[in-house]
Amino acid sequence: MNHSSPAPAHPPAPLAVTRLLAGWHWLEKAVAMAAYVLISFMLVSDVMGREFAGPLLRLLGFDVGATGIYGSQKIALYAMIVGSFLGLGIATATGAHLLPRIAFGWVPASWGPKVDRLADAVTGTILCTVAWYAWVFVESSREAGTVMATFEAPVWPIQAVIPLGFLSAALRYFIFALWPATRPRPPEFQE
Repeated sequence: MNHSSPAPAHPPAPLAVTRLLAGWHWLEKAVAMAAYVLISFMLVSDVMGREFAGPLLRLLGFDVGATGIYGSQKIALYAMIVGSFLGLGIATATGAHLLPRIAFGWVPASWGPKVDRLADAVTGTILCTVAWYAWVFVESSREAGTVMATFEAPVWPIQAVIPLGFLSAALRYFIFALWPATRPRPPEFQE
C-alpha cells in the first residue's frame, strides 16, 4: 500500500520562478518598510521640533524661528506614495487584496482551475493597461517639468512608482496564470 501524499493540484513552478518571486517580494517589502519608517521619522521629528524643541529654546531666550523639519510633511507624503503603490504588488503576492465574491459559483467547480487562470490573465492585462496610462501620466509630468512643492525637484521619479506598482501586480498575475501553484491561497476570513 502506497502512503505517499496526493499529487498537488498544479505542478510546482520552476525554481528560478520561485526564487524570482521571493526576491521580488522581499525587495518590495524592504522598500515599502523603509518608506513607512521614513514617514514615521519625519512626522515624529517634525512634531517634536515644533512642540518641544522650539518652545524650550524660546524659553531659554533663543530666537530659533520655525522649529519643525522643513518639508517633512511633503517628504512623508511622497514616501506614502511609494509605500502604498508598492503595496499593490505586496498584496498580490500575499493574496491580501480585497476579493469581491461576485459571480462565485456561476461556473461548475470543475472549471475552477481554468477560470482562475483566465481570470489571472485578464487581471494582468487590465493592470498592464492601467500601468500604461499611469506611465503616460508620469511622462507628461516629466515633459512638463512638474516639480515637487517645497523642494523644486522633479516629481516624476516619485510618480514612477505608480506604474511600477501596477506593473508589479500585473506581472505576478501573469505568473499565476502560467504557474497556478505560485498563486497565494486567500486567507480563510476573506469574503
